[in-house]
Amino acid sequence: MTQTPWLGFSIDRGASTPVFEQICAAIRLRAASGDMASGSKLPPTRVFATELGVSRSTIVTAYEQLVAEGYLSSQQGSGYRLCAAGEVELTQRPVRAKPETTNRSGAAAVSHRTQKDSNRPKTEEPVVRPFRAGAPDMRLFPYRQWAKTVARICRSDPQSMFLGSRGFGSWALRQSICDHVAEWRGISARPEQVIVTAGATDALEICLHELAETGDSVALEDPGYKPLQHFIAAQGLTPKYLRVDENGAILPSGPVAPRLAILTPSHQFPLGGAMSPARRMEFLRWATKTEAWIVEDDYDSEFRYAGRPIPAMAGFDHLHRTLYVGSFSKIFSNALRLGYLILPDPLIRRFADSIQRFGPKASSMPQQPLADFISSGEFYRHLRRVRRIYAERRRFLLEQLTKEFSAYGYCVDHQAGMQVVFHLTCSLQDREICDRAAEQGLSIEALSGFVQALDSVGGTYNGLVLGFCGYSEVELDQGLGNLKRVLEQIRG
Repeated sequence: MTQTPWLGFSIDRGASTPVFEQICAAIRLRAASGDMASGSKLPPTRVFATELGVSRSTIVTAYEQLVAEGYLSSQQGSGYRLCAAGEVELTQRPVRAKPETTNRSGAAAVSHRTQKDSNRPKTEEPVVRPFRAGAPDMRLFPYRQWAKTVARICRSDPQSMFLGSRGFGSWALRQSICDHVAEWRGISARPEQVIVTAGATDALEICLHELAETGDSVALEDPGYKPLQHFIAAQGLTPKYLRVDENGAILPSGPVAPRLAILTPSHQFPLGGAMSPARRMEFLRWATKTEAWIVEDDYDSEFRYAGRPIPAMAGFDHLHRTLYVGSFSKIFSNALRLGYLILPDPLIRRFADSIQRFGPKASSMPQQPLADFISSGEFYRHLRRVRRIYAERRRFLLEQLTKEFSAYGYCVDHQAGMQVVFHLTCSLQDREICDRAAEQGLSIEALSGFVQALDSVGGTYNGLVLGFCGYSEVELDQGLGNLKRVLEQIRG
């Protein structure tokens, strides 16, 4: 065994655990126990490699893994340091700064320039406008790891980046998707059942096109995802709105059953909350009895902050009457525009014929790299990291709303998702607040804007949909300050 005086741990070269993982485990343990103070600088990679008698690449691999997990921060020219407890490394970390300029309304504008990070793409940073919902923080994207994966594919198997454009998509990615949903969503599926799509919206359009004909009705949650209403109208279909209660969407009623129902059972959009097991079983019995189909839109279920994700309805159903829609846009990258649709066996040939006639929309080039990224474990390291970061941001937002905004409303903590709903209990109207907030550089959606049939829900929804994933605590704090000024101004 080789022991280093700096960490005081031994490398067991006879163990089945790789050396770099032993190094990672030792640093994690010392960070968690407090043996290493936050901000502690780690030895240079060459020095540490010499002390341990290993290659420098082994040390680099261990350090970069810990950076990806949020234990270490890396800054060009200054090496690696231990992050503070509860702190994570951002590819761009906003800092508090003195006001430099003022915007059109006279509010101070804050500079978010930070030190360069070796994992950060050298591009102009977008304007930050809290509280846009559903957007991941692309400053956290593992650019270096992704670039390495793409480069490796380009060197070893470049033709694979062009094969996904045929049929249902890359076989390797479809297999990786099956492995993912089996582990995270409790769904047992084969690659033959998976279609790689150009995001969740593409998957939903495919379902509507194949499962309903002109004049059919389609059941939608209300409040719900507004663009679905436009897709349905464009195909000559009739929407049937389902009111949402504490157990989820309420079953369709009436003499003629809808041809399909589009549901968000794991995390209702936009209200939050999960459909109860009893209500899920009621929907599955309804679908079997009426020979209808259920389309499960599982748009952000990986982001559950207490325990493991809730099993998907498609897992309950064993893909009998349920089609499952997933997306990589929210959990990984909104730039890749990739999602997937998992079909029951009886629908495979029908959907294959349609794909052959109209062609797929999903880009082929990122499919093989994404498959490799998932199978290598890099995808899950990234997912665990951002879930931890988003949990901290969510906790901060809820605490501030409870402490500073209780006179205006309240939030229900569903411990999941990428946004929260602040339900207004005062006389202020959400649409006016959102319009005024936009003038202050905020991007907030009114809860009432997601209501599709006022007569079905009584027009009782009045609130603000606040996204938190794409913003640091500093940015959230500044956004809340602007929001509070807006509320005070309206209230007079």
